[in-house]
Amino acid sequence: MKYLKKKTSFLDISIFAIMQNQIKSLQNDKIKFLTQLKEKSRVRRKEKLFIIEGKREIILAIQGGYEVTQLYYCPSIINVKEVLSIVTTFKNKVELFEITIEIYQKLAYRVTTEGIIALVVSKDTSIENFVLPSKNPLILIAEAPEKPGNIGALLRTADAAQLDAVLIADPKTDIYNPNIIRSSVGCIFTNNIATGSTFDIINFLKKQKIHIYGAALQASVDYHTQDYTQPTAIVVGTEATGLSNSFLENTTQNIKIPMSGIIDSMNVSVAAGILIFEAKRQRGFNN
Repeated sequence: MKYLKKKTSFLDISIFAIMQNQIKSLQNDKIKFLTQLKEKSRVRRKEKLFIIEGKREIILAIQGGYEVTQLYYCPSIINVKEVLSIVTTFKNKVELFEITIEIYQKLAYRVTTEGIIALVVSKDTSIENFVLPSKNPLILIAEAPEKPGNIGALLRTADAAQLDAVLIADPKTDIYNPNIIRSSVGCIFTNNIATGSTFDIINFLKKQKIHIYGAALQASVDYHTQDYTQPTAIVVGTEATGLSNSFLENTTQNIKIPMSGIIDSMNVSVAAGILIFEAKRQRGFNN
């Protein structure tokens, strides 16, 4: 206990705290709980918690207003002082745990990663409580997306374009799926995201008097012929089935991307990027 009687810095005390919180067994209750959060959306929804892997993703979550309650780090991958430099950015107290490489590999998704995992409190993303940050919004809507990789790519595109919101209609998985966090490289935390049924999201758009442009071949015109400088939502569906009839019956106009190849479709995130950046071009890229 002499260590505590010395004049110590915050860094020294924090390192001492970490040394007292070592987990070496895969059978530890905390590790079992983290594994469930990683693997089961049902548990994430019930507990209103999820895990984040990686320094950049954790820092982006903090900047996005998320609350981290616990940090787990593997000293054979990341230095203690580097962990503490991240902790100093937190606004709340956080529990710190040192874990073994075996435990880390159990919890981590990526082969090459940064040795740190956070336990984080979920946010309420329901469309009922969503407030648009702009009076003339540009919004991306993804209806019934199935592949986490596509959702992640859409979120990266939305971040690059600095969209006002990303709405996910009839989601097939919760947005805190580790594969979505990974594929979005943390852009899940840099976007304003809301989720809800197709019915509720259409009602939201109508109440906000937002023009709806659906990416569809039916009764469509070339995408670059439309005016996106007004309140605008661009809606994309799945690559397999496209948009539902509910959206098709409520669009202001369906739009298409002219293609010269043999196939008549492209990856949903690529298509969304083309449409979004045409809207950004019309608005001026700084708007």
